[in-house]
Amino acid sequence: MSLAFVHKRPQYLRSGRLVKANRPVAPVKYRLIATLFIAIVGLQLAGTATTGFAQTAVTRLTAKELGLVINTADPYSVAVGDYYAQRRGIPPEQVLRTALSVKASLGIVEFDALAQQVREHMGPHVQALALAWVEPYAVECNSITSALTLGYQASVCSNTCAPTAPSRLFNVKSLSPWTELGARPSMLLASGSVQQAKALIDRGIAADQQLGKRGVPMADAVFVTTADSARNVRSRQYPPARSIPGLGFQIVRRDAADTTALQRVFLYQTGLLRMEAPATIPWLPGALADHLTSFGGVLRGSGDQMSAMDWLDAGATASYGTVSEPCNHVQKFPHSQVLLARYLQGATALEAYWSSVAWPAQGVFIGEPLAAPFAR
Repeated sequence: MSLAFVHKRPQYLRSGRLVKANRPVAPVKYRLIATLFIAIVGLQLAGTATTGFAQTAVTRLTAKELGLVINTADPYSVAVGDYYAQRRGIPPEQVLRTALSVKASLGIVEFDALAQQVREHMGPHVQALALAWVEPYAVECNSITSALTLGYQASVCSNTCAPTAPSRLFNVKSLSPWTELGARPSMLLASGSVQQAKALIDRGIAADQQLGKRGVPMADAVFVTTADSARNVRSRQYPPARSIPGLGFQIVRRDAADTTALQRVFLYQTGLLRMEAPATIPWLPGALADHLTSFGGVLRGSGDQMSAMDWLDAGATASYGTVSEPCNHVQKFPHSQVLLARYLQGATALEAYWSSVAWPAQGVFIGEPLAAPFAR
C-alpha cells in the first residue's frame, strides 16, 4: 500500500516561530512494505506456546556485522569506543582508529578522507557502523550518519527546507544492507560524558531479547499530541491506542497536558521545542525516543531547542534529530508506525530507526546500535 503526506507549504521551526516556506512541495508517496498492524498480525500468527516468545522469521544485525570507528584525537571516543568493543565483542579487525577534528561539523575534504578510510578498512561482511563520538555530528548541512551511509548531498545546503533524496533503506528489511543496497547504516554512540555513554551501552545490552515474552509485564509505546501545530504534524501517523497482551505491549495515545503516570516505556514520540523532565519517564532498556523539531541533531544544544542527546542522558537508548533546518516535512523524521513495527519485529535500534526515515540527509541517528528488546 502507499501513504501520501502532503505539505503544501512546509513550515520553518526555528525559535518557535512559524515561517512559511517559499514554495510548495509536491506530494510524496511512501510505498510501505508493512504497516504496524500487518506486522502485529504476522507476529500473532507466528507465536508459539512452546517457547514463550512471539516468534518471527526476522533476525537482526549483530556485532559480527558491525564496524566501529574511533577518533584517536578525542579522549571520549577512545574511552567509549574501547568499552563498546569489549562489551559487544566487536572483532578487532572491524575497528577503525583514525584522527578527526573534534568539532560540530566536518568540511568536505576531511569527510571524504574519513569515508575513504571506512571503505578501505571495513570488509565486505561489515554491514553497519557505530561511530564512537559526539562531535562531529554533521558534514556541512548533512548529518554525518547520513553522509557516511548514503553519501554526502551537496544540493541540500542550497535550500535545507527542500525535499532531499529518498533513502534506499526506508522501510526495507535487509540483514545485508551493504551487500544488497550499498549502504551501511550508522549511528553515533553519543552521550553527555564517558560515564553516561557506558551506561547507555549497558542499557542496550540489557535490552536484548527482554520484551515480547509471555509472562513479562506490558511495555508501552507512547505517542504524544501537542498544541505546537508546526511540530505536531507527525501525529497523523500515530497508531490508534490499543493493548496487545499476547505480544506484551500496548499503544498509549495522550495529550501533552496529560500528567497520568507512565509505566515501562519502550518508545516515546512527540513534537515540541523541548521536553520537560524526560528523566522522570520510566524508560525500559532499549527505549527509543525522539521529538520533531528543527535542531534536535545539534547535539551540544541549540538555544531553546532540546538536543536528541538529552533523551539518551535521561535514560532512553536511541534517538534522532536534524542538524540543519528541515522545515516540518514528516519525511525527514521517523515514521511512527514503521519505527514501531520494525522494532516489534526484532530489529535493532539502528535498523528500526534507519528504516523509519524516508529523507534522512539532515538527520543524525544516535544511541546504542545493537539494542534489540524484541529480538528472538
